[in-house]
Amino acid sequence: MPWQTVFLQAVWGLASIVFVEVIRDGYHVISHYWPPLMRLHNWHHRVYKKDFSPISETLYRQAQIYNDMPEALVMMGTIVAVAVVIGQPGLWLGFLYSAGFLVSALARSQGWLVSTDLTHTPGDLITPPSNWLVNRTYHWRHHFDDTNAYFSGYFTFTDKLMGTAVSLKGKTVAVTGASGTLGRALLNELAQQKAKPIALTTSPNPIFPEGIRCWHWQPGAEADLRDALQNVDILVINHGVNVYGDRSAPAVQTSLEVNALSGWRLMEMFFSTVETSVHRANKEVWINTSEAEVSPAFGPLYEISKRLMGELVTLRRLDAPCVVRKIVLGPFKSALNPYGVMSATWIAWAVVALAKRNVRNIVVTINPLTYVTFPLKEFSHWLYFKLFSRSS
Repeated sequence: MPWQTVFLQAVWGLASIVFVEVIRDGYHVISHYWPPLMRLHNWHHRVYKKDFSPISETLYRQAQIYNDMPEALVMMGTIVAVAVVIGQPGLWLGFLYSAGFLVSALARSQGWLVSTDLTHTPGDLITPPSNWLVNRTYHWRHHFDDTNAYFSGYFTFTDKLMGTAVSLKGKTVAVTGASGTLGRALLNELAQQKAKPIALTTSPNPIFPEGIRCWHWQPGAEADLRDALQNVDILVINHGVNVYGDRSAPAVQTSLEVNALSGWRLMEMFFSTVETSVHRANKEVWINTSEAEVSPAFGPLYEISKRLMGELVTLRRLDAPCVVRKIVLGPFKSALNPYGVMSATWIAWAVVALAKRNVRNIVVTINPLTYVTFPLKEFSHWLYFKLFSRSS
């Protein structure tokens, strides 16, 4: 058989696996909204305690029969139909892959091969939710954070497309720089997503919409927030200052303290609150580092301080106990940048929409070069830090 044919069928085979995983995700979504399937799927949600240990072995076995086996049969039936219609032999790999789910579910219904149920392995959650592939922590959130999100079974791109890879519903989200233009826009957008936003501000007499709590803080006093941050799910580090062309010693001090060091201390303080499985699953830090990481901002100290913060985030998220997102924004109209061209309201919508799709590096800008230069810079620096630094 020519190698070209082998390669082509291998591609069809890999495509068939992706396809049946999409079918599995679709079946899962429908099982949350269509009553006949809901009755079957509810067996699955009734099985587990918060550490993924089964409530009872009998209930666990029944869930395999009523949920996992029908799901596998749908995967098998769909790929058989597609393989017959298209006529490519490689597609039958998807059938064998799906049959593996059926066999393992049947075995688990008899109390065998329980270890094959990887995303429901009992025990504490020890890693944050993964990005592209479903791990235990990612799937835990479907059971115990928001049952109408986190539907994906193996590849997470279905959730990414649907905007269900991160649920903000009911999450307590604290936003620094809340008195600023973007801070207020983020608070409003988060409230629309049914989160519980908290304004963190250094302003003495701020006014926020009714229902938004306000906490006062000052750079250098981050430790005072630790107890409060214990109950925060997501910390958005959004504050900043722009001294424009000033290069005096006080300007250097202010820029480094506000744009980099205070944010770094807040991030480390928040990391220290990640203590339990629930924290590892739900807590996140979002840091607005700015497009100044890779592009001129016509403010040297702004660029230096923001780049320092960006490098610290890249370094520290190698070992971060929770999800860390970078927010890299182009010029938007605000007190810091009266010449910005983008709307803070639109940027806030885009940031939240991308976060819900579990984008770890959120880039929103009108500069097309940033979409190329930032990923290259981020990857190269991540690799450098990975190779030439170590955790304690």
